[in-house]
Amino acid sequence: MNKRSIHYLIFSCIVFLVVPIYLHSQEATSIAGHWEGTIDVPGAKLEILIDFNQKPDSSWEGKISIPAQNAKNLPLNNISFVNKEASFAIGGVPGEPTFKGTVSENGTKISGDFTQGGQSFTFSLSREVSPKIKAKKALAGFDEIVERGLKELNVPGAAVAIVKDDEIILAKGYGLRDVENKIPMTADTLLAIGSASKAFTTFAMGVLVDEGKLDWEKPVRNYIPWFRLYDTFTSERLTPRDLVTHRSGLPRHDLSWYNNYEATREEFVRRLAYLKPSADLRQKFQYNNLMFLTAGYLVEVLTDKKWEDAIRTHVFKPLGMERTNFSVEDSQKDADFALPYREREGKIEKIPFRNISNIGPAGSINSSVNEMGHWLLVHLNGGKFEGEQIIGPLTLQDMHLAHMPTGGTPAIPEVTPADYGLGWFVDTYRGHRRFHHGGNIDGFSAMVSMLPRDGVGFVVLVNKNGSALTELLIRHASDLVLELEHKDWIGEAAKEKTAGEEVQKEARQKKLTRRKPGTKPAHELEEYTGDYFHPGYGNLKVFLKNGEILFTYNGITTPLEHWHYETFSGKRADDPTFEDMKLTFRTDVNGYVADLEAPFEPTLDAMVFDKKPNARLFDPAYLQQFVGKYQLATQTLTISLKGNSLTLYIPGSEELDLVPQVGDEFILEQVKIVSLRFKLDAEGNVVALELFQPDGVYEAKRVND
Repeated sequence: MNKRSIHYLIFSCIVFLVVPIYLHSQEATSIAGHWEGTIDVPGAKLEILIDFNQKPDSSWEGKISIPAQNAKNLPLNNISFVNKEASFAIGGVPGEPTFKGTVSENGTKISGDFTQGGQSFTFSLSREVSPKIKAKKALAGFDEIVERGLKELNVPGAAVAIVKDDEIILAKGYGLRDVENKIPMTADTLLAIGSASKAFTTFAMGVLVDEGKLDWEKPVRNYIPWFRLYDTFTSERLTPRDLVTHRSGLPRHDLSWYNNYEATREEFVRRLAYLKPSADLRQKFQYNNLMFLTAGYLVEVLTDKKWEDAIRTHVFKPLGMERTNFSVEDSQKDADFALPYREREGKIEKIPFRNISNIGPAGSINSSVNEMGHWLLVHLNGGKFEGEQIIGPLTLQDMHLAHMPTGGTPAIPEVTPADYGLGWFVDTYRGHRRFHHGGNIDGFSAMVSMLPRDGVGFVVLVNKNGSALTELLIRHASDLVLELEHKDWIGEAAKEKTAGEEVQKEARQKKLTRRKPGTKPAHELEEYTGDYFHPGYGNLKVFLKNGEILFTYNGITTPLEHWHYETFSGKRADDPTFEDMKLTFRTDVNGYVADLEAPFEPTLDAMVFDKKPNARLFDPAYLQQFVGKYQLATQTLTISLKGNSLTLYIPGSEELDLVPQVGDEFILEQVKIVSLRFKLDAEGNVVALELFQPDGVYEAKRVND
C-alpha cells in the first residue's frame, strides 16, 4: 500500500462513523476533556479534535472530529489511560486504526503513534479549552448588546438561543413580551417564526424522500394528477424541488391568500392555474409562499394527514418541541406568549394577531427559543437529536446546499449574495459559510441562522414586525463566538433607521403631487358597488356605508376616497394592508361599471376583477317572471327557463342561451354582439324586452297568453 492510499484510507475510514458523547472538565492529570492536534499523514497534517469523558463506573467514552472532512463526533473505543500511557481506537473500521501515546508530566500533551493496516504515523495532541466553554466565555457582554439593540431600534422584546456543537449554550429572553402589563420576555415565550417555518416543510419532505415516498426530481403531477399552473409547460415539468427553491416562474401573489380564512389549501393550489407567471420555469429566483403552501399540500397527499399532523409526527415529536404550534390562536392559550407590535410614527403600538394558518407550510409556526434550540441541534449534528437519527445526513445536507441563485448583489462586503437551498438561504458571513432563514408576519420578526463548519447556530425572535434586530444580533453574536473584528452593527442600523424615517416622511408629504386636481367620478357612487371576481384571487366587494364607499377583500375592509377620474385610494384603517392602494374602475361599451383594476402583484399588471351580474339573475324564482312570448313586428320571440338560466327562441334559428351581465342585461351566448334587457312598468310587471344590436335597439312587447 502506497502513502497516497494510506492517506485516503485514514480519511475514508474516519468519515463514516458517528456516535454521540458527553464532555466534562477533569483534573489535568486525567485525559478527560478536550484535545486538539494532528496526525502527520504523508504530505499533510490532518487536524483532529478529540474529547474524552470518564463515566461514573470509571470506564471511558470518547469521540473524534475532523474539521477538514466535516466529520463530527466519530466514536472511539478501547480507551485506556494507565501510568501516563493512553490508547484508544476508532471502532468498526478496517485496519484497526489505533492511537497509542504518552501523556506529558503536566497532563497537557499526548504524543505517540497512530497505526492502521500495518502503517504507522505520528500524532500529537494538546489539551485545549472546550469549544463550548470558549464560546460561552466569548458571549460575555452580549446581554448589553441585546439591551442596546432593543432601545436603539425601538423593539419591545427579544428571545435568543445560541447552540455550539451539541449544546444550547445560551437561551434567554430580553425586554418585554407584553408592554402594557410589563411582562418580561423569557426563553419559553412563544413567538411567530414566520417564513422560518419553510424549512420545517422541507424537512418533512426530506423524511418522505428517505422513506422512498417522494422524489425531488419527479414532476408534481406524478403525485397530484390535476395540478395545473397558468403555463402548460411549467405545469408538466414543475418538481417538488422547484416548489421549495422559488424558481417556479410565479411572483409572490401574496394577497391571494393573505387574511383568507375561507379557502382550503386544495382550493389555493387549484387557483394557481389562474395566476400569471412573470418568468419561465427555473429562469429566475422569485420568492413565493404559494409554492411552499403547495409543497405542504403535497405532504398532505403523500401522508394522508394534515400538514400540521405530518410536521408533528416527523419533526416536533422527535425533537421534543412540545409547545411549538401552528396558530397564533393556540399561542394565546399558552401561559407564556408574546403580543405583536409595530412602530407607527416613532411609537410602538400593539396590533391584532394575524392568523396565517391557511398558508401554514410557508409560515405559520410559533415557537420558543428553548424549543427552537432543538431545531438548531438536529441541523448542526447531521440529522441526529439526542442520539436518534431523525433524517438522513445526506438528505439534510442537500437542504443546506445552494440550488438556485437569487441574483442579488452585495449590500455589504461582509455578506456574500445569497443563494437558495431547500427552505434555506445560503451565503457566507465574513468568510464563514452559513445557511439561514428569516420570518416576518404582523407583529413578529425572526431569524434562524447556522454556521455549519463552525458548529454554531442562532435563533432570534422579536415581537415587532419588519425588525432588522434579529439579523443584527446574530452578526454580533457570530463576531463574538468566532473572535472576529468588532463592528457596530446596531449603531449603523440605528443611523440608517433614522435617515430612512426622514426620507419616508418627506415622501409621504409629496404623495398628493401625483393626484390630478379638479376631477370627479364618471358615475354615481352606487354604480361602483357590487361583487367583483378574479379566478386566482377570489371575491372583492365594493359597498356604500353612511354615504362612503368602501371595499372588502379577504375580510379586510378599507374605506376609499376619490383620487382622480375613475381611481380611488385606500384610506387609513385599523388594518393598513390597503392604505394608499389605488383601485381603478373600468366602464364597458354600454356605460356600465364592469371591472376593477387592483395592483395586487407589484411585478405584474393590475389584477382585473370582473363585476359579477346581480345574483338574482341566477335565481329561478326571480327569472320565472320573464318567461313567455314577446312580439317583434311579425315575429314571436319565446323566453324559456331551463334550470337557473333563460333561453331565447327566434323562429328560424336555434335556441339561444342568455348569459347574465352587469346592468341587469343578458348577452346571447351564441351571438355575443347582441344583448337584451327586460322592461318593467311602474308596478314591476314585465311589459317588454329590448334587443340591443349594433344597428339599433329593437323592442318586443310582451304577449298575454
